[in-house]
Amino acid sequence: MIDLSKYENKVYSQNGEDGITEKIIDALYGENKNYKMFVEFGVESGEECNTNILRYKYYWTGLLMDGGFENNLLNLKKEYITKDNIVSLFKKYNVPKHSNLLSLDLDFNDFYILHEVLKEYVFDILIIEYNGTHTVNEDKVIIYNGNRMWDFSNYFGASLLAFYKLCNSFNYSLVYCCEPGVNAFFIHNDILAKMNDTFKDCNNIELLYKKANYSSGPNGGHPQDPYKRPYISAQDAIHISPFL
Repeated sequence: MIDLSKYENKVYSQNGEDGITEKIIDALYGENKNYKMFVEFGVESGEECNTNILRYKYYWTGLLMDGGFENNLLNLKKEYITKDNIVSLFKKYNVPKHSNLLSLDLDFNDFYILHEVLKEYVFDILIIEYNGTHTVNEDKVIIYNGNRMWDFSNYFGASLLAFYKLCNSFNYSLVYCCEPGVNAFFIHNDILAKMNDTFKDCNNIELLYKKANYSSGPNGGHPQDPYKRPYISAQDAIHISPFL
């Protein structure tokens, strides 16, 4: 049984995501872990992101997108991403219907954009930023607005439980959450079923959840939302997706 908590290590990532990613691809692909494909968006300049370890150590190739940066050497495209244009952007840049890894960190509308992606595309591995200021039993998603971005408060994204429900509905299992309560790792069940080993506490959200531990706001997260904006459940977010 693989205990991913033993493998956190930072090389290019913000926290210990690099070590977790390396252990996961070793477990899933073994000797065939080189020369695969990734997609990551919300990377800023691309200097610190979750897929650099794959690019520079394992020779993976892929697409990076960010609303404020562009770099052709990294295949980093400057694109403002919404739930309404994400699929067309994937088509624009020829993302295969099945790729190996997706990393998503847009700081605000992540839940809605991930939902649109998973309706059309399959990835073996997902690395998703969740809002760790919400406790493990809270099903919370911000109300969608494609014209807004993160305002440095704790009103962003969705709780781990909300992402768990979304990813589970598309046949993904939760395998780990990094310290300090920032990113969650999901693996598609089809590839999990082919493994000779298992991940410790797989899909045990109560044991895998890490609360936010990166600022002085509520539950160790960013400052309290001054506007006290409402949240909705994962189910309501998927079916309603309203604007404010």
